[in-house]
Amino acid sequence: MLREGCWMLLLVVGVCHLAQDVGGEVNVTMVGDSEVYMGDSAEIRCQYKFLQNASMVMVQWFVRDHRGSRVRISYSDLTMQKVDENTNYTERISVAGDSGGENLTIVDVKLSDEREFFCQVDGLAAGSNEGKFHLRVFDPPEPPVIEAVRHGVSVTSVSPSKVATCETTKGFPQPNITWYRNHKPLHRRQGQVNLITLVSKDSTGLYTVQSELQYKVTREDKDAHFFCEVSYFVPGAVRTVESKSVNISVHYPTTKIEMWRELPEGLVKEGDTVEIRCHGDGNPPPAITFSREQETDLDADDNVLVLKDVTRRDSGIYHCHSLDLDSRSADNNEVMEFLQLTVHYLDPAVVVPRDSEVMLKGENLSASCNALSSLETNTVWFKNGVEIKKGNVLNLQDATFDTAGHYNCEVTVPSIPGLHTSGSVHIIVQGAPQLRDAKREMDVIEKVGKWVNLTCDVRGHPRPIVTWSAPSITGWREVVRRETEDFVQSIVTMKITRDTDVVAVCNATNKLGADTKTYTIRSIPIVTPAARNTADNSGVIIVVIIISILLVAILGSVLYFLYKKGKLPCGRSGKQEIINPFSTKEKTNKDDIVVEMKADKTEKSVLLKGVNGDKKPPSDQ
Repeated sequence: MLREGCWMLLLVVGVCHLAQDVGGEVNVTMVGDSEVYMGDSAEIRCQYKFLQNASMVMVQWFVRDHRGSRVRISYSDLTMQKVDENTNYTERISVAGDSGGENLTIVDVKLSDEREFFCQVDGLAAGSNEGKFHLRVFDPPEPPVIEAVRHGVSVTSVSPSKVATCETTKGFPQPNITWYRNHKPLHRRQGQVNLITLVSKDSTGLYTVQSELQYKVTREDKDAHFFCEVSYFVPGAVRTVESKSVNISVHYPTTKIEMWRELPEGLVKEGDTVEIRCHGDGNPPPAITFSREQETDLDADDNVLVLKDVTRRDSGIYHCHSLDLDSRSADNNEVMEFLQLTVHYLDPAVVVPRDSEVMLKGENLSASCNALSSLETNTVWFKNGVEIKKGNVLNLQDATFDTAGHYNCEVTVPSIPGLHTSGSVHIIVQGAPQLRDAKREMDVIEKVGKWVNLTCDVRGHPRPIVTWSAPSITGWREVVRRETEDFVQSIVTMKITRDTDVVAVCNATNKLGADTKTYTIRSIPIVTPAARNTADNSGVIIVVIIISILLVAILGSVLYFLYKKGKLPCGRSGKQEIINPFSTKEKTNKDDIVVEMKADKTEKSVLLKGVNGDKKPPSDQ
């Protein structure tokens, strides 16, 4: 309250100062966004410059209301900035100042903001002044909507007739409408073109402009296109937008008639809906009747003959007749046109043999698939959704169980997509049971106490009966059984309870034969701790013996090496043959080396004796 009281005191002082017209001068300049779109933000800057220093500066913002009076919306000094309460701008403006001026920001600009804004600057003794700023607001109008007259315009009319209307709404400032015929602008012309414009303004201030085009048509206008163009102002520019083009129905006499098939596109097939249309070049279209050979006045609607779910019997020549009763021409006669309609067909496929066929293994069979058609056909055979043969004949040779199954044939007409038929045949191949890997003996190795799974897959027709026999095994059971028309899978689980080999047999039988599959189960015995220890001790003894033999062999090699080098002393007199322990000769020859031995037993002689054994030379015997 104290601060606001001070402000009011300064305001009163400023007003008194202005009344006294004390000397001083200040330059005020206003810049900013002078043109903005409705809904955008606008920023206006009030720049001021004092010719002498101002001890205090007050800035006040005003707007001119619709009555021409000023209404303050903001005020500030060097210490505070405040927006006035209870104005149209209280919630939409903000002010920010610096040493050179102050900015006024307006958010959510409205059409009512197109007015004059005033910035009043008071520096007390330094002078006062104000600036004025005019804000312009723009709102582009909605795209133009054009609508042509629904009734036809006659070439016999004496004065211009209403052709179309154009409307654009919610624009500011007021937009303008221009008419075009084939991209050429239309202007008012006596007896040829007349334009009627109506302008209105809604409660928000936005403009709606409606324009009506009145035009004197001729026969050439039947192909002419009319559209309107809206021009409007935007910040810094003028923009235009065009409406869609419309065509005018021009009334003129009929001179010829056209007949065509509108539906379907391409060739016609049985089951289609056919639309045949006739149209005279006069306008309004004349009354038309349809006929077909001996049939007259076929039921048609709006010059269209509709034939639903057609068959080959609907093929033939169709006529349409036109008589322009309103024509004033003396030489006007009935106009007629014709059209040839051909309905193509594809009869249901006939498959031989029908439904199903039973074959024996090794037999041959030829199946055919045919369908009568008015056009060339293609035939393809499928099995399990996979193409297996092109052509209408399917040859099955040397039948096996794999030959059995469901075969489908599909007949199509390449020239008419969607025209197709199909048939099928079910092939059954009979034969004795055939076990997978039946001729190969199956060995199973497992530890005693473990469970093993044995599988038996068998094919045959009639479907085989599968049984198991395992005389030496008591603990077994079937865990899986899968069956189809000609296939059986059986899986049993067995527990190995014996240390000896056992045999399990899978038997498959039907009325045409039987087959078996044999499993030999080889068990791995359980090793006890005592047996494991004995085996471990035996292994240690064997390792010790092998190491001892290797050490003796190494020692002999060393002594022989020393002997050869002459470094081995003798322990007694006389000569003794040193036999190579690795030599294969039983006797020495004259080339054998003789070493003199000393009588005393040294360590080396003892070693030598250990190598040569207890055998003595002849002199010692």
